Amino acid sequence: MGKGYEQHQARVLALQGLGKDLARRAKSKCELTGAAGVPLRPYEVPPVANEPDLERTLLLSEACHEALERPDKLAGRGWQCLAEVVWSEMPAVQVVAWRMLERLAQSEDWAQDVIDEVFLDPDVEDWAKSEKL
Repeated sequence: MGKGYEQHQARVLALQGLGKDLARRAKSKCELTGAAGVPLRPYEVPPVANEPDLERTLLLSEACHEALERPDKLAGRGWQCLAEVVWSEMPAVQVVAWRMLERLAQSEDWAQDVIDEVFLDPDVEDWAKSEKL
């Protein structure tokens, strides 16, 4: 096996090690949509640190993973839950919600309205602006 594969597997194992803490923090719900009873998996908020970090990892549904992996397909009022979670006390949730809202604002007026009203701590705002969807 190649070195890249081994590194990937080690990272997957390290993320799995965060599983119980993620599930406890998220109350076994998607940390963006609040969906319960659906498959959830960790999502590391870019830029990714050398080692998986609980504070930079979210527990998200497949729908959220798909939206983050294919932001060109991100559209619609179905994402209005982001208007609430962007005010979360957890910086990683704020960052992902803000990035998704920025992308949605290109075609959705309601998302632009939310962005115009939201206030992020300067460090969180810098993190959010460091990458785009």
